[in-house]
Amino acid sequence: MKNKASQKEEKILGLERNVFFAGLTSFFTDTSTKMVYSVMPLFLMSLGATKTTLALIEGIAESTAALLKAFSGYWSDKLGRNKPFMLLGYGVTALVTPIYSLVTRSWQVLVLRFIERAGKGFRTAPRDSLIAGSITKNEAGRSFGFHKAMDNSGAIIGPLIAFFLLTRLPESYTTVFLIATIPAVLGVLTIAIFIRDVRGAKKEGKFSLRFAGLPKRFYFFLAIIFVFTLGNSTDALLLVKASETGIKVAYVPLAYLVFNGVSVFFAIPFGRLSDRVGRERLLMVGYLIYSVVYFGFGRYSAVGPIFLLFAAYGLYSALTDGNQKALVSDFLGKENKGTGFGLYHALLGITLLPASLIAGALYDKVHAAAPFYFGSVMAFLAACLMGVFYLTSRKQKLIPS
Repeated sequence: MKNKASQKEEKILGLERNVFFAGLTSFFTDTSTKMVYSVMPLFLMSLGATKTTLALIEGIAESTAALLKAFSGYWSDKLGRNKPFMLLGYGVTALVTPIYSLVTRSWQVLVLRFIERAGKGFRTAPRDSLIAGSITKNEAGRSFGFHKAMDNSGAIIGPLIAFFLLTRLPESYTTVFLIATIPAVLGVLTIAIFIRDVRGAKKEGKFSLRFAGLPKRFYFFLAIIFVFTLGNSTDALLLVKASETGIKVAYVPLAYLVFNGVSVFFAIPFGRLSDRVGRERLLMVGYLIYSVVYFGFGRYSAVGPIFLLFAAYGLYSALTDGNQKALVSDFLGKENKGTGFGLYHALLGITLLPASLIAGALYDKVHAAAPFYFGSVMAFLAACLMGVFYLTSRKQKLIPS
């Protein structure tokens, strides 16, 4: 009885303590990073960068994060701890953010993005492992949905602050970077004070990227993620597309705000729905919406349609981001959650490098619509594969053991 009472005291708004504070940490950090990210494409273009350069910077940065996610996931499993990796990763972001204000060349942005994404690589897999390890019931969809909602809530506030600053201080990107440092520091303090480490059994053995011990259907799922991500280039190109519709520079962050606003509104409801009806069907619908949205980005160049497409893009995000992680969690045992999440995040990030390079080259060398049509085709293919995945899963459940 005492144990149950203590568990109830650990709940905050019906969520496990760590799930709540991990979400709060992401809220603060995403407020910071999305303030920076919502103006970074415009900042880079003011320095003379091309779309290919912009895509290359984002691709290299995400690939760096990808490899470190795999290592950090393994080492968090090996040490049986997650909090130190989270402190390091979020701390790096807090340290790098104000330095953007000193940048005068594109290559300097590349260096800082490389370091900042390295911080993300250190923290993401251990953080997701901590959330998964803190869940006591069948609440993976709800818990990851809450985290996604908090993540995107920060991603709403960040662009809104950037918009407010740029309307009063046009093209004052330095001010945006300095103000963005404040929530980044608050995120680190939240981890240090409120997060309690989930200590698991230490994992022995040498580091390996093999899928040994993971279910075979996890391979199939990762293959679908690879296909989809190959057409899922950096969102920076979407912001560039918005800037080319003729709207004022200060209003570009609002397009990102619309995307995140829709995503945060639907993240928790879709997370709960996935707990009841299964993740696969929601992911399939999400990929189909992405396909339609990217086709629209290629087809239209007016302000009205572009903002509507950003709203639909938020619907795709709410359907997929949290549910992909929840499905990964469903596949993994407690002893290999960190490694499994590391492999998942590594595949995402590594694939983003060729995806971003392809999109940037198509934008600069072929046509402004080409990268969006390519992304639409790849997403449609991924939706078809997810349909096969869902049908074969149902078939296996119907076969008596």
